[in-house]
Amino acid sequence: MSQLTRSKARRRLRLLLAIGALTGLAAAYRFALRYRERVGLPHRSPVESSPADFGLAFEDVRISAEDHELAGWFVRATADEPTEDSSTPESPAPKRRRAGKVAATTGPRPGIVVVHGWESNRGRTFAHVRYLHAAGFHCLVFDVRGHGDSPSETLPVNVPEFADDTIAAVRWLTARPEVSAVGVLGHSMGGAGAIVAASREPAIKAVVSMSAPSDLVRITRKTFEMADMHIPEPIATPLAWFTAAILLVPRHHSVEDASAMAAAGRYHGPLLLVHGAQDHGVPVEHLELIGRAAAAKRTDDDPPVETLVLPDFGHRWLYEDAGCRRKIAAFFAKWLGGPIAPEEAGERAAACVVERPSDPIYGFGALASTTPPQGRSIVIN
Repeated sequence: MSQLTRSKARRRLRLLLAIGALTGLAAAYRFALRYRERVGLPHRSPVESSPADFGLAFEDVRISAEDHELAGWFVRATADEPTEDSSTPESPAPKRRRAGKVAATTGPRPGIVVVHGWESNRGRTFAHVRYLHAAGFHCLVFDVRGHGDSPSETLPVNVPEFADDTIAAVRWLTARPEVSAVGVLGHSMGGAGAIVAASREPAIKAVVSMSAPSDLVRITRKTFEMADMHIPEPIATPLAWFTAAILLVPRHHSVEDASAMAAAGRYHGPLLLVHGAQDHGVPVEHLELIGRAAAAKRTDDDPPVETLVLPDFGHRWLYEDAGCRRKIAAFFAKWLGGPIAPEEAGERAAACVVERPSDPIYGFGALASTTPPQGRSIVIN
């Protein structure tokens, strides 16, 4: 074959490869746009319960967050002594009360911002408020934009928006004169948002992140499997990265902006990661990735990253484990300075009766494990 013929063949091959690459990129772009249309905005679930259903007085609040307001409830802590609001297995069900005044506390004490997950709302996270309130904390729950009673959105909502709204809630709670310090507890996407928020907002003094995805690329890759899309691995992971990037484009966020793993490396405060070993939507490996990323950037002067793995639980209802409630309340009491000793706070939380929502199927609900919880937990420090 002459040199001229070989040169023409090489040019033809390069042209075919370029055409193939452009065709593949166009197909990937169409796929990513379709993905963003389908999963970019949450399906709203109505707020069907309130603190009054559990005998807790509360304030309806509106939280300013940039160009929108978030619906929330503030449940002020009561006196240290157990009251009818502190549900225990032996105590009768409290009477329903309307929003209004609550018993005065003995002074400023810590408050906890509770952040729900994807397609959830503040009413569905109220089990956390019940045991944290029993342990003596002020509590603030709110609806992230596009969820519950907060405003609808026309642009995609993802981890960065959960983080932004969490920061707004933290600043609202920090401004309350009865609040001495603020911690954040988040579940699923709310857990990822809590870590991202803590990496940016110094007012957050402790974080509990439950069932959180480590980064958007891995969770996007997982959705391909959940949809029975049998994509070869050499294509699947790059496609997941590209799809995640396109999902974030309308709000000008990067893939790293949505990564709890990256944010964990920047946050050096107290961090407790909780996960169910039977979580099929966000596998427990995500906890390990976040934990390693956080630990790798910490010094001897930083608090260690704490983890709690619940062997018999899936993505949701981890609060049904008494050991989980004990660990969370004691963790916040230790790092936020009370309001009571960590051991007692843990025991009060463990004794509190909590229940999952009456209609538990929402968001990632279909991915929850069907294995009956046995109340066992494994703690790895």
